[in-house]
Amino acid sequence: MTPTAREQRPGSTLTLTRASEGGLVRRTVLPGGLRVVTEQMPGVRSVSFGIWVGVGSRDESPKQMGAAHYLEHALFKGTRRREALDISGPMDAVGGDMNAFTSKEFTCYYAHVLDSDLPLAVDIIGDLVTSALIRDVDVEAERGVIFEEIAMRDDDSSDLVHDEFASALYGDTPLGRSILGTHETIAALTPANVRAFYRRRYTADNMVVAVAGNVEHAAVVRLVRKAFAASDALGPAERRPCAPRSTRPGRRSSGQVRLVHKATEQATVVLGVPGVARDDDRRFALATLSTALGGGMSSRLFQEIRENRGLAYSVFSFASHYIDTGMFGVFAGCLPSKVDEVLALCRDQLDQVSTAGITDEELVRAKGQLRSSLVLGLEDTSSRMSRIGKSEIATGELLSIDELLARIAAVTPDDVRDVAATLLAAPPSLAVVGPFSDDQDFASFIA
Repeated sequence: MTPTAREQRPGSTLTLTRASEGGLVRRTVLPGGLRVVTEQMPGVRSVSFGIWVGVGSRDESPKQMGAAHYLEHALFKGTRRREALDISGPMDAVGGDMNAFTSKEFTCYYAHVLDSDLPLAVDIIGDLVTSALIRDVDVEAERGVIFEEIAMRDDDSSDLVHDEFASALYGDTPLGRSILGTHETIAALTPANVRAFYRRRYTADNMVVAVAGNVEHAAVVRLVRKAFAASDALGPAERRPCAPRSTRPGRRSSGQVRLVHKATEQATVVLGVPGVARDDDRRFALATLSTALGGGMSSRLFQEIRENRGLAYSVFSFASHYIDTGMFGVFAGCLPSKVDEVLALCRDQLDQVSTAGITDEELVRAKGQLRSSLVLGLEDTSSRMSRIGKSEIATGELLSIDELLARIAAVTPDDVRDVAATLLAAPPSLAVVGPFSDDQDFASFIA
């Protein structure tokens, strides 16, 4: 078994997967614990570069709610070497794409460029991640931008309902709170708060540099060493990678309803239960179940709710995974007058798979969809970079493409039936957004 980064000697390089297994992936651990992971794709002329930081919204206290996302914005405002325009301008000049995102468990800063422009991408993103100034004036300016982002989320019912579902499922815990924060918590965060969050969390041993494309691993390591050395981010040579991240499991709720009144033309709903963790072997059976239930035009939910009855345009199931738990649910958007019928059908399908699983025909079809989506979804450098970066920052384990395909192929009808019965044994939680009164009773759908 390939050692994890924590077990790997600083300064050494290991091969994680070979080209014959679906892609040549190598990892170097630098002094201070910074990990550099690359996947060589010699048939392309582009490169995707990302710096993954092991901090997200679940690492915030209630008073810090929204800090990780706020910090993501603030880092683009200027460094010791660059003003904001000096960050975006050179990247635009070479036609590169640069951005960032914050999730529940990590933050990623990335760029997609021509292979010849990789040194520029490493220098710019490495600079903003390690040497951001986070000046008072920049933090104050960005506060209004985040208020606008919260307003945009509130105007988009399909986004809002997922935040409300997380709250229904996990309550007032880090996993249940919004990544964006609230107006109140964002207004209360000071520049000093944001700078303190940055200093504590953005350390070399809590970062992964992931690169995929037409690259040589040794050349990438040299570029990263140079970019990080300018800020002393690599630290002393004797430092070891940090211990696996400590988490507080999210509190799992049963049978909770979150109703948000909005004067919309369509109602949006999410009905679901806690799922399985990122490294749980049952995730492959759950993915198969989700695909058969609501993963395509031939799925049960699509056929029953859209094709047969014409009740909704969008209906699907999903599974999300975190380091210690997860979620599994179904989403639908429909006319408010049809919401009771749609929810009843969703609940009926969940009850059916919890007792009987799926058919052999559905199993074969779902496996085929999963295999295809896995391989086709990894045809570009951005998806390859995301795969190796997320795997390294989240668990330190990287399964080869061949092994992932084998895990999917090994799923049996009993595996699907068992995971469905286990997860769906508890009453589901429900989030509803639409033009409903406060006394609208949705309790019957979670009983």
